[in-house]
Amino acid sequence: MRGTGFVLVLWWMLATTSFSANVSYDHRALVIDGKRRVLMSGSIHYPRSTPEMWPDLVQKSKDGGLDVIETYLFWNLHEPVRNQYDFEGRKDLVKFVKTVADAGLYVHLRIGPYACAEWNYGGFPLWLHFIPGIEFRTDNEPFKAEMKRITAKIVDMMKKEKLYASQGGPIILSQIENEYGNIDSAYGSAAKSYINWAASMATSLNTGVPWVMCQQADAPDPIINTCNGFYCDQFKPNSNQKPKMWTENWSGWFRSFGGAVPYRPVEDLAFAVARFFQLGGSFQNYYMYHGGTNFGRTTGGPFISTSYDYDAPIDEYGLLRQPKWGHLKDVHKAVKLCEKALVATDPTVTSLGTNLEAAVYKTGSTCAAFLANVGTKSDATVNFNGNSYQLPAWSVSILPDCKNVVLNTAKINSVTMVPSFIHQSLNGNFDSSEALGSDWSWINEPVGISKDNAFVKLGLLEQINTTADQSDYLWYSLSIDIKGNEPFLEDGSQTVLHVESLGHALHVFINGKFAGSGKGNSGNAKVSLEISIALAAGKNTIDLLSLTVGLQNYGAFYDKTGAGITGPVKLKGVKSGTTVDLSSQQWTYQVGLKGEELDLSSGSSSQWVSKSTLPKNQPLIWYKTKFDAPAGNDPVAIDFTGMGKGEAWVNGQSIGRFWPTYIASNGGCTDSCDYRGSYSSSKCLKNCGKPSQTMYHVPRSWLQPSGNTLVLFEEIGGNPAQISFATRQIGSLCSHVSETHPSPVDTWDADSGSGSKLGSLLSLECPFPGQVISSIKFASFGTPHGTCGSFSHGQCSSHRALAIVQKACVGSKSCRVGASINTFGDPCKGVTKSLAVEASCA
Repeated sequence: MRGTGFVLVLWWMLATTSFSANVSYDHRALVIDGKRRVLMSGSIHYPRSTPEMWPDLVQKSKDGGLDVIETYLFWNLHEPVRNQYDFEGRKDLVKFVKTVADAGLYVHLRIGPYACAEWNYGGFPLWLHFIPGIEFRTDNEPFKAEMKRITAKIVDMMKKEKLYASQGGPIILSQIENEYGNIDSAYGSAAKSYINWAASMATSLNTGVPWVMCQQADAPDPIINTCNGFYCDQFKPNSNQKPKMWTENWSGWFRSFGGAVPYRPVEDLAFAVARFFQLGGSFQNYYMYHGGTNFGRTTGGPFISTSYDYDAPIDEYGLLRQPKWGHLKDVHKAVKLCEKALVATDPTVTSLGTNLEAAVYKTGSTCAAFLANVGTKSDATVNFNGNSYQLPAWSVSILPDCKNVVLNTAKINSVTMVPSFIHQSLNGNFDSSEALGSDWSWINEPVGISKDNAFVKLGLLEQINTTADQSDYLWYSLSIDIKGNEPFLEDGSQTVLHVESLGHALHVFINGKFAGSGKGNSGNAKVSLEISIALAAGKNTIDLLSLTVGLQNYGAFYDKTGAGITGPVKLKGVKSGTTVDLSSQQWTYQVGLKGEELDLSSGSSSQWVSKSTLPKNQPLIWYKTKFDAPAGNDPVAIDFTGMGKGEAWVNGQSIGRFWPTYIASNGGCTDSCDYRGSYSSSKCLKNCGKPSQTMYHVPRSWLQPSGNTLVLFEEIGGNPAQISFATRQIGSLCSHVSETHPSPVDTWDADSGSGSKLGSLLSLECPFPGQVISSIKFASFGTPHGTCGSFSHGQCSSHRALAIVQKACVGSKSCRVGASINTFGDPCKGVTKSLAVEASCA
C-alpha cells in the first residue's frame, strides 16, 4: 500500500461533544473516523425547491445511493440589504442541512461566496457593487472584508447549530471560492495573492473539516483542489497527499430562453462515473441531482430559463427521472461493492488493446477491476485474467471480485418511466378553454413615466447602476417637438427609430402606442433595433422600456457587464436621409413599474377591473384570477401557452419569469442521441423549433384547496384565457433487457463476494406506494425495437411473451422475468435476443 504514511488531519474534537466525527484526508480518499470512504454526492440547491419538498428529495437521493448532499450558499438571497439577513422559508439553510442530517446523509457546504450556479449575479448581492473602491474576486481590501464577513457568519451559524462533523453534525466538507482557476489569469498577479488569502481566511475559521477549491490547480495546502466537468477521470490533484475529487459531474445542462433543451444520456453519465473511480477517484458529485426551479427573479445568465431541471436524476417536480436515477443507483451499488479494494490501494492500469484498458485494485485477497472500452464505435471482446469479456463501445464493466461483471455502464437494467403533463380544468362548470375560470380582472400598466420618483438626466444611463436590480424594468422617456416642416413628417411612416442596447430586451412605445420589441439571446445579450414609426407634428413621446432577464453570473469581471440602452438612439428619415441623434438629450427615467409600486402581485389592490370583455393581446397589463388546486398530490404546473412574456405569482409568491414566445431555433436536435463519444452541452438537444419553456412549476405547498390567486404581468400581449393547469404524472413503465445484460446489481452476493448466476432479468416496479402493475401494454422477446411508449416487434418474437409477463407481473407492485430462452423458448436461434415490456401502474 503506497503513500499511506501521510494523513493530513484537519480536525479536533470538542470536549463537550461525544458524537464528533474526525474528518481528514490522505492521498486516496476522505477519511471519516479513521476510515477511508468512497462517497457519492449530489447537488440540491435549497432555494430551488421548497422546505416541504426537501425531505422527499433527500430521501430519494439516499435511496439512489448517495452519501452526501452538496449545496451552494446564495449570498444575495440571505442578505438582500447589507446587514439585513433572511433565512426564512426556502432560505432556511440550517433547516435544509438538518433535513439532510435527519436522513443520515453528509453535507458539502459550498460557501463560496461566489456561486455562479446560473444564479442572478452569481450569488453576489447587488449592493456589493456600490461599495467604494471595490473590485470583485481579487486582492482588494473592500471585497475581502465583505467576503470574510459573510463566510464567517455562515460558519458561525453552522457552529451554533453544531452542524459540522467535528461537532457531531453532517457537514464534512466546505468550499471557498468557486471555479476561480477558469478565469484567474485575467486578474494578473493579484489572483494568486487573493487565492492564498482566501485559503488562509477559510482555514482560520476552524470548522474542523477539510476545505476544497474547485478548478483551482494552485490551491494552497491544506485546501484540496477538485475537478468540475463532464469527465474528470484524467484529473490529478496538485499534491500526491490529496485525494482525487469531482465536485461537479454535470448530469445534463441548463436551459436558456431561446434555446433548445439539453439532455445527457445516462449511459454516458454512468461511463464518466465509472471511469473516474476506475482511475483513482474517491468522491464524485452530480451537478445537479435535483435541479429545481428558479423562482422569482433568481435566474442568472442572462436568459437562463425559469426551469432549472438540468436533466437531473430527480426532475424539476421531484419525480424520479428513469432510467437515469435507477441506472446510476446501480452504478453506485457496483462501485460500493469495490470500496474495500478501492480505498486500500492505487489502481494498476494496463492496456488490453487499442482503446481498451483494465484497472485493478488488489491488496491481499481483496481484488476489484474495471474494464473499459473508450472507443466510440466498435464493441470489443477482451481477455482478462484468463476470461473473456464483451465490452460495448464507450462503456466500463465493473468486476467487484476481478472475475464476475456486476454491471456494464452501457447496459441498463433500470426501468424507464415516461412522465406527462395531464391538463385539467380547475372549475368544473367551465370548459377546458377557460381552465382557470372566467373571472379574470385586470389593471393596465401605464406607458412611460407614472411614478413620483422619476428623475431627469442628460444622456443615456446604464441600467444596472440605475436600478440596482430592484426591478427588471427601466423606462427611458423622451419628449421631442416635431415642427410642421420637419423632413420626418414628409416621410410619413418611413421614419426609422434606431436603438442600441446592451440588453437584454426592450419594448418601444411611440405616443403611448406599442411600436415593436427587440431581444438578445444567451450568446449575445445586446439588442440592435430598427423599427418604422409614425411621428406627428408637435409633441411626440418616445418611451423605451428596457428590461433585464437575470444578471450575468460567470466570467472574469462579470460584475461589470452592463445592461440597458446606452445608445445611440437615433431617428432616421428614410427618404430624406436626415438623421437626428437623441442620445444626449434630456431623458426622464423611472425604475420599475407602477404595478410593482402598488404591490399588484399580491392581488389585494382595490384597482382591479372586471368587465365582460377581457382585454387580450395587449401589452403592459396585469391580470388576476382565482382558481382551485388540482385534486390529488401530483406536482402542479401552469401551461403559459398563449401568453407573451412576463412574471407570474401564485398567492403572492413568484413562480418566475414566463416567456413562451421565445422559440428555440430549428437546428441542432436529433431524434436520438448516440451516447458514445465525448458529451458537450450542444450534443444532445430536444425541443428545437418550439418554445424553450411553456410549463412552469407551482409547488403544492403554495396552494390551498380553493380560492388561490394567480396574478400575471404581461409585457407584450397574450390571452390569459388560454392558460391551463396541469399535473405531472407517470404514464408508462418500461424496461428493455438483452440476454447479455448482467444480473441486477442487487442480486450480487456481497457476503460470498461472487456474482449472481441468475442471468439476465427484466425488473419492473411501480413508482408510488399503493400502486400495482395493472396491465401489460406490450411484451416481446426476440428482436423488439423502439423506445418506451413506441416499442414494436422485430422480425422474431416469442408468441408466449405477453402471457408470461402478464402472469408474472399483473397485480404485483414489482416483478422480475428472466430475459432468456429458458423463460420464453427460442424464437430465433443464433440471434442475440432481448425482452421489451411496457406496463401501467394503478
